[in-house]
Amino acid sequence: MSDARQDFLDALRARGLLADDGARSVFGQPAWREVPAGHEPQALLEATALQRRLVECASGTAPMGEDLCAAWVERAFSRLGLGYVSGDARELCDGFCHLTDTRELLVGMIVAVARHPYGAGGWDHGHVGLYAGDGVVMDCVDGRVRRVPLALWLSAYGVASEPRWGWLGAIGLR
Repeated sequence: MSDARQDFLDALRARGLLADDGARSVFGQPAWREVPAGHEPQALLEATALQRRLVECASGTAPMGEDLCAAWVERAFSRLGLGYVSGDARELCDGFCHLTDTRELLVGMIVAVARHPYGAGGWDHGHVGLYAGDGVVMDCVDGRVRRVPLALWLSAYGVASEPRWGWLGAIGLR
């Protein structure tokens, strides 16, 4: 088992979020969400120029305050000049994220959960990030922009609800 996976499962156990079977969260979701072989998401080198531009925009978008992950994603996307989509992470998840197979995850798609247990904001509004390619999700948490390995992001935020992805505003960048 990888060190990151074991460290994560130990952290879930310490928070009381790991079920007795060690494989599921107390919410009934998988405790670790591996990206299976043959289900790898799109690599950054396979992305279109517009998809890569969104990753550049996200990299240059200043972090937002606490519980403003959706505002950060929306601002990064708006820098492309394709309009502005507004909503909290749960609204974005419910409205635009319908895919669950990582083979369908493309650079520039939002990756979201409707709820997570790491605070009242997460339980009420969920969390959203941006798939940056090469197995990395960018998100904004606690006033900083991070790059997180996809399996770790899906596992951490997927303990209470299934992570899903899709194009923000249903505007495909391919």
